[in-house]
Amino acid sequence: MTTSNGTKPGHHTVVAIVEDKPGVLQRVAGLFRRRGFNIESLAVGPTEFEGLSRMTIIVDGASAPVEQVEKQLYKLIDVVKVSDLTHDDAIKRELALLKVRCNNVNRHELLDIANVFRADVIDMATNSLMLQVVGDDDKIDGLIKMCEPYGIRELSRTGTIAMTRGQKTTTVHESEPEAIARVHQSQGRRVEADLPFSSD
Repeated sequence: MTTSNGTKPGHHTVVAIVEDKPGVLQRVAGLFRRRGFNIESLAVGPTEFEGLSRMTIIVDGASAPVEQVEKQLYKLIDVVKVSDLTHDDAIKRELALLKVRCNNVNRHELLDIANVFRADVIDMATNSLMLQVVGDDDKIDGLIKMCEPYGIRELSRTGTIAMTRGQKTTTVHESEPEAIARVHQSQGRRVEADLPFSSD
């Protein structure tokens, strides 16, 4: 069961803005492994700024206080900014693909289940359906549980991504010149006072 903002009790939601360079993901994962932090979910993708990637990390709170997670992440040179969204008013979403066994007898039952969870049927074969669902952990876990009696042939989940509601953001702002300068230097760019993310 998740809390009102989509975080499972006992879990932390941490967003790290990192430099988009080879080996960064390996270093972050290595740090967590060495410290004994249990990662429940890790999703990585590009941000609105070239040269920066966004990591959304769900950490088991029993393995590490969130303050310790932030402190250790900031020790990595490639980490530009860390934000704790555990208690923030944030939207948390995950995408899952499920390939479920079916036949002519139970296909309509599975289609009804998909409709209840607002899942999309993205492939249909003689003996299987592929469903796509987007939502929080409870929604995805619920669909999986309902499909299990039919036989799940394959399951793939992206991991949770998160973004705060309203005006607050977790991205790097123009008011953080040191972080901006680091990104520019890593990309071989000239730092402009009035255009912090411009390139030559």
